Amino acid sequence: MNTERLAQLLDFLREEPNDPFTLYAIATEYAQDDPQQARQYYEKLLKEHPDYVATYYHAAKLYQSAGETSSAEATYQRGITIAQEQQDHLALRELKNAYNEFLFEEE
Repeated sequence: MNTERLAQLLDFLREEPNDPFTLYAIATEYAQDDPQQARQYYEKLLKEHPDYVATYYHAAKLYQSAGETSSAEATYQRGITIAQEQQDHLALRELKNAYNEFLFEEE
């Protein structure tokens, strides 16, 4: 985790507490070193900014690594639906690939 970058992102968040990109960037900073903190930010995004498609891949991976397979699967599926609705082909491809790998690992 880059503490300087995190501090700057937290400053941005204080200025604009509802900015989805800032929330996403903070969650991503926390993801490797503090997954519980990352989870709080990802779940805030999923709840308050459900159309922010980038969240779904990372949140599902976090659930998957925590052994929460039903939450991971539901998050992948919802992200795929959102990406399809937004016609975001790159996000759709990434989510489908990750979901297929998840299904393969769960067999």
